[in-house]
Amino acid sequence: MACSWTATSCLTSPRTIPVGAAGPHVRSQGCPLGRAGYTALIINPLIYAEVSIGCTTIEALDAALPATLYRREPLPWEAGFLAGKSFVQYRRRGGLRTAPLPDFYIGAHAAIGRLALLTRDAARYRSYFPKVEILAPTKRGM
Repeated sequence: MACSWTATSCLTSPRTIPVGAAGPHVRSQGCPLGRAGYTALIINPLIYAEVSIGCTTIEALDAALPATLYRREPLPWEAGFLAGKSFVQYRRRGGLRTAPLPDFYIGAHAAIGRLALLTRDAARYRSYFPKVEILAPTKRGM
């Protein structure tokens, strides 16, 4: 298999592509995107890099993240500032260095862009980005 991955986070924007185009995983009852009416998935270079770990070639990566389903956005400079401040707050609260700064950058991108965040790590993102709408899978979903 050229590409095998499980994304831990993805940014979303409401109703920009038909839900049917996003595939059956988005239409399922357990998927927060389908339940909330979110249909566009947005990735940034950090999410692209995370997914690339499971792919053997860039062609396989691009096939796994087709532009027809995943809109690619750059990282806003303002998100870099917010990510740094949130990471410092996390460390001051006793957070371990094992939590990577890129996770905070993804959360900051959602906050600055007023995007919802699809993640399995809802608790951390809610803690440091309370204004971001968090879409987390249900226990029986995803």
